[in-house]
Amino acid sequence: MSGRVFLFGNDIDTDQLAPGQYMKGGIDMLAAHCLEAARPDFASTVKPGDVVVAGTNFGVGSSREQAAEALKHLGVAAVIARSFAGIFYRNAINLGLPVLIANDLGQVEDGDTVDLDLDAGELRLATKDRTIKLEPLPDNLKRMLADGGLVPHLKKRFAEERKRETGQ
Repeated sequence: MSGRVFLFGNDIDTDQLAPGQYMKGGIDMLAAHCLEAARPDFASTVKPGDVVVAGTNFGVGSSREQAAEALKHLGVAAVIARSFAGIFYRNAINLGLPVLIANDLGQVEDGDTVDLDLDAGELRLATKDRTIKLEPLPDNLKRMLADGGLVPHLKKRFAEERKRETGQ
């Protein structure tokens, strides 16, 4: 995956990702206002394949899964941060949005062009000839992400089990 970096700081909360006043408007409305409190132009400038990079405690706050859904709806390829709030992390994986931990993000700058290799667990800074190691995801989470999230993953698994049981 290749894209641009949208760089954020620490403690990006779910209210910034999915502002409460737009919750009744559906995912299109919610995504249009994603992160506008931190960066007003985010939703209008992010493109499919772009990567959100942040500091610590990304996704802190409420348990609303729409926070991860808004990012995915906008085409964000992954979120890379020093740490994540637990509920946000699990919601993102369940929705098929890769979330990866990196301990050293010191050379990453807003607008950098990057290549993300989930299998290798690497974020390559294309213009800086630097590779950032990411904490590896377990194989079961990689498979879930490849299938598009928890629900598609379970549907695929159950369909395979039915085929085995029926011999088809």
